[in-house]
Amino acid sequence: MEPVGVYRIFERSSEIRNLQYIDFYGDGDSKGYGVKKIYGENSVTKYECIGHIQKRVGSRLRKLKTKHKGCGGGGKLTDTFIDKLQNYYGIPIRSNVNDLKGMKSAVIAAFFHCCSSSKQPMHGQCPDRPDSWCKFQRAVSRGIKYSDNEKGLPKVVMKIVQPVYMKLCDQELLKECLHGKTQNANESFNCILWKFIPKEIFVELQTLRFGGFMAVIQFNKGFKALLDILTAIGIHPGMFTVKGFAEIDNERLCEAKRHSLPSVKTARKKKKIAKNEKYEGVTYKCGAF
Repeated sequence: MEPVGVYRIFERSSEIRNLQYIDFYGDGDSKGYGVKKIYGENSVTKYECIGHIQKRVGSRLRKLKTKHKGCGGGGKLTDTFIDKLQNYYGIPIRSNVNDLKGMKSAVIAAFFHCCSSSKQPMHGQCPDRPDSWCKFQRAVSRGIKYSDNEKGLPKVVMKIVQPVYMKLCDQELLKECLHGKTQNANESFNCILWKFIPKEIFVELQTLRFGGFMAVIQFNKGFKALLDILTAIGIHPGMFTVKGFAEIDNERLCEAKRHSLPSVKTARKKKKIAKNEKYEGVTYKCGAF
């Protein structure tokens, strides 16, 4: 279904609007890239959503952990450590847009940085400057003694993890991430669309079109855009309707801002860590191991 839908969109754009798409942003395993030859040989270039590429780190390492039973457990390849490594993988990609050499160097440095500990420091590839993202190198460049409290990763486990991680540092893969873009906007629109038309429920074409129009309006301008539509069809919104729509839009914006607050993000991380510890036990605690 997905390949057919993408092909129709690309084909229709050329026939009706005389416009050809040149870029295709996929999520790695998307079958929709069958459109690469729609306008001619390799006429459409595929790029990866950096968010999905980042998630590959987590999915592949969790799969690795299930295969190698000795990898998991306290002080080893825990879900908390995997999340950390996944996060550190994504930061260099976002920080080195259009810089392939810098991006590759940074994602490799991120791996050794995360695996490093006070007994086994591996910050040699981290940027050695006062504004470095690496706390160790930042302290060294400022002449300050740095105390590393991270447990890192044992060498035995590191040898198992490294080949899997390094495959995601492949130059050809990183080339497709140089744009630094994600599919977050698409995912956000899909979420709005599914509120009007749940994807698990079959609807007729008229309902589908109406739901699509409503989703586009909501995504671009919020509920206040409905006021113009009501006026255009001869319905004049009352004071309470105008006020109600404004409150809905304001509530949505406030909720979005709240979710982006550092304190809320920290709370979400703590909640996630607590959930992981429920299944794995405490994976790190100062002086406990």
